[in-house]
Amino acid sequence: MENFVAECQVIDLTGIPPRSVIKPDSLGKNRHQIKPGNGLIIKTGWSKYVDEPEMYRDSLPRIGEELALWCVRSKIRMLAVEPPSVADVNNITELKRIHTLLMKAGIVIIEGLANTEQITSDRVLLIALPLKIESGDGAPCRVIAMEGKFNFKPDKSLQ
Repeated sequence: MENFVAECQVIDLTGIPPRSVIKPDSLGKNRHQIKPGNGLIIKTGWSKYVDEPEMYRDSLPRIGEELALWCVRSKIRMLAVEPPSVADVNNITELKRIHTLLMKAGIVIIEGLANTEQITSDRVLLIALPLKIESGDGAPCRVIAMEGKFNFKPDKSLQ
């Protein structure tokens, strides 16, 4: 269960243009505050397009390979985004490559976040509680971002 709880740095990219590729430099100076075992939440405001499938699904900003590799090198535990995927859902090669890079490194991918505009802190404790689905490689989950003081200490073997 420790894989589904992480102290996360929140990076606000609200207003990012459609089809943008998010790179390490896109994260700004806050990326240097992420420690091994932390997570990363990328706020884009993208959930506002959920009722516009062509925009929400087909024009999403996405994680570039450079950022996926940066996440692996940084040993983050969790990557959470508002679009329905971290990669272009219309490009199966990119989709597989980005998901494989992250998943092979043990990074929990959380896609389709909503209500991120309610997060006001730049650091939160993120809890993602997935449904247990036999033989599944993904699951719907209840995701909670807790602001304020928290004292989460992950198992050192996971860092």
